[in-house]
Amino acid sequence: MAVKKTYRVIFHNQGEIYEIFVRNVYQSDMYGFIEVEGYLFGERSSVVVDPSEEKLKTTFEGVKRSFIPMQAIVRIDEVEREGQGKISSANGEKVTPFPIAPGPQGTP
Repeated sequence: MAVKKTYRVIFHNQGEIYEIFVRNVYQSDMYGFIEVEGYLFGERSSVVVDPSEEKLKTTFEGVKRSFIPMQAIVRIDEVEREGQGKISSANGEKVTPFPIAPGPQGTP
């Protein structure tokens, strides 16, 4: 039986840091974007509800695939099992964009 890979993707979006768990991560056909799909959310049977994870579920409800700008990516890890996704405030943390080469025919 093939083992399904799980990825933790951390990215910066509108002053917040998103940490999500997905099945697939790959370079998009759209220049400068990473595609993520197969969102994984913890199905815990506990009574305690994490508002951050609930916000993630609501944000990505009905989303099949997301295109994240490369410069917004903080980190991508292949992990053994999914964890708890979350959204946290950047609280003034500086996220330095990854330098990218000019696009085709010298366009940025």
